[in-house]
Amino acid sequence: MISVAAATEALLALVRAMPVEAVPLARAGGRVLAEPIRARHDQPPFPASAMDGYAVAADTVAPDDAFTVIGEAAAGHAFAGGCGPGQAVRIFTGAPLPPGATRVLIQEDVARDGDRITVTADPGDATHIRAAASDFEAGFALHPRRLNSRDVALAAAMGHADLSVRRAPEVAILMTGDELRAPGTALRPGEIVASNGYGLAAMLRAAGASPRLLPMARDTGESLAAALDMAAGADLVLTIGGASVGDHDLVAGAAGAAGMELAFHRVAMRPGKPLLAGRLGAAALVGLPGNPVSAMVCGVIFVLPMVRKMLGEDPTLPIETLPLAAPIPANGPREHYMRALRLPDGRCRVAERQDSALLSVLAASDRLVLRPPGDAARPEDDIVRTIPLPA
Repeated sequence: MISVAAATEALLALVRAMPVEAVPLARAGGRVLAEPIRARHDQPPFPASAMDGYAVAADTVAPDDAFTVIGEAAAGHAFAGGCGPGQAVRIFTGAPLPPGATRVLIQEDVARDGDRITVTADPGDATHIRAAASDFEAGFALHPRRLNSRDVALAAAMGHADLSVRRAPEVAILMTGDELRAPGTALRPGEIVASNGYGLAAMLRAAGASPRLLPMARDTGESLAAALDMAAGADLVLTIGGASVGDHDLVAGAAGAAGMELAFHRVAMRPGKPLLAGRLGAAALVGLPGNPVSAMVCGVIFVLPMVRKMLGEDPTLPIETLPLAAPIPANGPREHYMRALRLPDGRCRVAERQDSALLSVLAASDRLVLRPPGDAARPEDDIVRTIPLPA
């Protein structure tokens, strides 16, 4: 049985960064940019009006000043000439500023009569001009990151129609067990609904992976072998259940028969002790425990960091320290990842029930409290380390 730190190191060593692929900008949201991109032009490319009004060539303007309107400029339609003293060009937001113009009088501060405008209010010092390159200059860089909607808008403004991103790792998910039935199926005595795979698939999809749920396998070597064959082509294979050492826990044997090179089996943690891992051909294989909370917790602690490394992201788990809302007892000899909830007052309440089968408790939690081996009892308001649970 190895430590969580040793297991994490071994698991990360099983995966590598995914190759790069080009995707259209419209499909780049949520993907991980693989290399920096640089702006192909200044933004804006020209001095532009920030308001609807009149462009004039005047350093100072006062009420009752008058100007002659000589033309019009709109977004995408520049005024062909220049603007000199005593002249004005009707201009709209986003339009290029005519050469010679030094400010824009907003339309609320003038009155127009034919081709003449008269200033009716003190326009102040604001020029209402967006200078060329006031947003960014040509060559401005957007560095590798997971692209959100704002990043996509920025990349578009920088002039890029396609982006180089990390290929989403394909993760094959195999739920095992004679007792499992699909959600929505009527249960007979001794049967339970399969849940872990669906939760892990949702977690991994949100992390940027491409999960693929395989047909559930029975507790026989033949069924497991056939299921593992269907995982061919995946970058990461997750099995759920059958990873312990009981008579019906057959995953290690089936994976070994399929050619898996075992990295480790069993981790000094709770929940999640039966975890196993190795390499199966070109893919990494992780055998997760069958208890639903154990599988989901191991997904957070081990599988998500693997996916992040595959996407070129930092695999380090995020840690947030919080005070306890109530005392908790001493921990045992294994690391314990306790389900907990951050309260409105900023403190952390550890759930009373920590059984690894209780999905309702996990669903009501938003973090895991990390307890080191042999951690002493903690009083109220003592500071603990927590790992926020992902969406």
